[in-house]
Amino acid sequence: MLGATELTTVAQLHEQRSYTCTVRDNYGERDEVIVVPCDESPGVRAWINRCTHEAQRFDTGRGVPMRDGQLICPKHGSLFDACSGACDNGEAAGTTLPEVDLVVEDGTVFLRDDDYTFVHEGKIDDEDGDDDGPSSTSHIGF
Repeated sequence: MLGATELTTVAQLHEQRSYTCTVRDNYGERDEVIVVPCDESPGVRAWINRCTHEAQRFDTGRGVPMRDGQLICPKHGSLFDACSGACDNGEAAGTTLPEVDLVVEDGTVFLRDDDYTFVHEGKIDDEDGDDDGPSSTSHIGF
């Protein structure tokens, strides 16, 4: 498909439950995109890999945690609808995830968003060794 980058297939996505890639925005900044299965046509949706509450990644390297068609923020448990990106509970209630445009053609998923350019599959390379996993708010140090 002209002007689009092939990411995965709908079948692979439904089997693996999520797909993550690194993109660059129009300002040159890197970000992560997650592609998740959705019950509405075309069967997938893409979102920026970040909770709207505290910029916590959904996919921290183990795939996107999901339950009953909802993405789960691993830090505070807010649930986002996989098809609409809307959250109606928890710390992120009333917010919607930033959507990334996809096209599905013959079962293949393509990134086709004028605001983002594909860089590579997977997470942003993390130079400082911090995995951006859920951090503890405990006062006890280890």
